[in-house]
Amino acid sequence: MTNRRNFLKGLSALTMGGIASQSLLSCSSPASNKAAETAETAEAAPATKKKIGLQTYSLGQELLKDIPNGLKRLAEMGYSELEIFGYQDATGKFGDYSKDNQTFVSAKDYKKMAEDAGLVISSSHCNPTIWDYAPSNGSKFDEFWKKAVDVHAELGVKYLVQPGLPPVENEDDAKRVTDVFNRAGEIAKKAGIKWGYHNHNMEFVPVPAGSEKPKYEKNPWRSKGTPIEELFINNTDPENVLFELDVYWTVMGQNDPLEWMEKYPNRIKLLHIKDRWELGASGMMNFENIFNMAYKNGVFSFFVELERDRKGRPQFEGVELSAKYLNNASFVK
Repeated sequence: MTNRRNFLKGLSALTMGGIASQSLLSCSSPASNKAAETAETAEAAPATKKKIGLQTYSLGQELLKDIPNGLKRLAEMGYSELEIFGYQDATGKFGDYSKDNQTFVSAKDYKKMAEDAGLVISSSHCNPTIWDYAPSNGSKFDEFWKKAVDVHAELGVKYLVQPGLPPVENEDDAKRVTDVFNRAGEIAKKAGIKWGYHNHNMEFVPVPAGSEKPKYEKNPWRSKGTPIEELFINNTDPENVLFELDVYWTVMGQNDPLEWMEKYPNRIKLLHIKDRWELGASGMMNFENIFNMAYKNGVFSFFVELERDRKGRPQFEGVELSAKYLNNASFVK
């Protein structure tokens, strides 16, 4: 779909114990037996509705080909809120990063379709079109974020999140970037929206102090310095900037999500729940500990996200399997 997440050439050496998912029970009843039908429905449905979010990047074109029916499928799976992607600065509409995509939706229409399906769009991923974080471009960033915030206010989101890492080679670079983050946060706050940043794996690479150039390391995580993610957190205003921790990419960055959540409970307020593909199948992610920490810290929301399946299965299949895993997990509320 896009190259924005193609950072890795191999698996990280860091792994954590997996949590085995429970299998779904299934049963059938004669059509004439109304009592049995009622019992079956009660057994198949979760006892209480869980708050489960989905990042629609997980589906890409599979959703955009038929958004109304696709959203209804998600609601039937048990999803209740969405974090969308694909904001287009030129038009203010939402689509896909693919140049072949022909489906673009206005904020008003997207919100209506989600509401009709019983879903809430609570968050959106959005990257600026300017990537030179020089102070001279400050007004361009302000202009971009003011327009993006206006469109997302119409959409009714609570959170507006940047998922793309700007060029950062040292602490001075990080400071220039976080100056822009702080300004974006101020702009969003005026519209009642919380602005945030989403990590991948490279944010955990240490960078040197000042304007020093980084030295090449075969294993970049052994470099001397401070991780980019830490510089971003420590140089942004807690009143204006929150962080969405992608737990899978944190592990791929050879870090423990729990350590970051424990260290920054008041800054990490959103999560991306992610695995190799469907949740709980790889044995790499300890989701029970992650969810326990999230609830303890008062995380606002979490969103399931899937990359492309290596076996070529439909993304809707992985999204549904992930919903079943979470709905059957006792540690998910």
